[in-house]
Amino acid sequence: MSASKMPKPQPAERVGAAPRNKVVDGPADEPDFRTLFNAWVESHRASLVDSLQRLARQPIGSFFTCWVMAVALSLPMGLSLLLDNVEKLGGSWQRAAQISLFLEMSASERDGQALREQIAAMDDVADAEWISREQALEEFQQLSGLGQALKELPENPLPGVVLVTPKEVDKAKLEALRQRLAELPKVEQAQLDLVWVERLTAILKLGDRFVFGLSLLLILALLLVIGNTIRLHIENRRAEIEVIKLVGGTDGYVRRPFLYMGALYGFGAGIFAWLLLAFGLDWLNDAVVRLAGLYGSDFALGGVPSSDGFSLLLGAVLLGYIGAWLAVARHLNELAPR
Repeated sequence: MSASKMPKPQPAERVGAAPRNKVVDGPADEPDFRTLFNAWVESHRASLVDSLQRLARQPIGSFFTCWVMAVALSLPMGLSLLLDNVEKLGGSWQRAAQISLFLEMSASERDGQALREQIAAMDDVADAEWISREQALEEFQQLSGLGQALKELPENPLPGVVLVTPKEVDKAKLEALRQRLAELPKVEQAQLDLVWVERLTAILKLGDRFVFGLSLLLILALLLVIGNTIRLHIENRRAEIEVIKLVGGTDGYVRRPFLYMGALYGFGAGIFAWLLLAFGLDWLNDAVVRLAGLYGSDFALGGVPSSDGFSLLLGAVLLGYIGAWLAVARHLNELAPR
């Protein structure tokens, strides 16, 4: 048979041609969401494992970096916890702002008890205590040392007193409460030492501002410490990073291991700071208990609440992450291959 009589091949039968009922280009060639998600998880897992291994190769340097960060974290948190404990000393600061209600001399025991119950039911009152005329005279005799002289008096000169303990130590609210109590029946005078309240409020505000300012300074110091540490890691891996960027590695891929490293530094610092605060408060509590016992008080320092401990840990991780991100962002443009 001659070659001129052979049938010509159809377009679908030619070598390398696609069948007519098949699509060459389409979404089937693109990876699905599950494949992309698995690749993303694997990339993060590899970055985390790599960061852990690099920190494990330098245990002494990693330990001291975490320890320095822990000391900086524990100082403001420790001062804040001490302020919270001092507010509870001696029955709380509210007792220093008690309002004394001196009743009329004609007020009976029943009038005093009824007035005490009425005042104790108020929303802005924490407690109310009734002191009768006989109790007031007995206490005055013991405190003044004039017991025999006072017994010679023809009648008791002291009135009944209701001691009112407010819920909040605020000058404006205390003055409003004093005026309202002074208008109650059988009340002759309502006395409040506002000067002491102002001093007390000023001391508390001073402590809060000091803790806030110290916190800001130490946060900046922590960012500098973690940033300088990450910068050293970047310099040690400069050649590796340049090769990664040369073959098409993205900035996110380059940044990821250092972000995990900063978060790990922060996590270790948070654990150390929590332990340092727990042991420090426990060590200081022995001396505080002995001192309070000399004044007849059972006051003791409280430990680190779990909520504050986890907040400290989360804040340390965030600071490590932010410090690492700032350090990498600053040097990322310098990591381009030459």
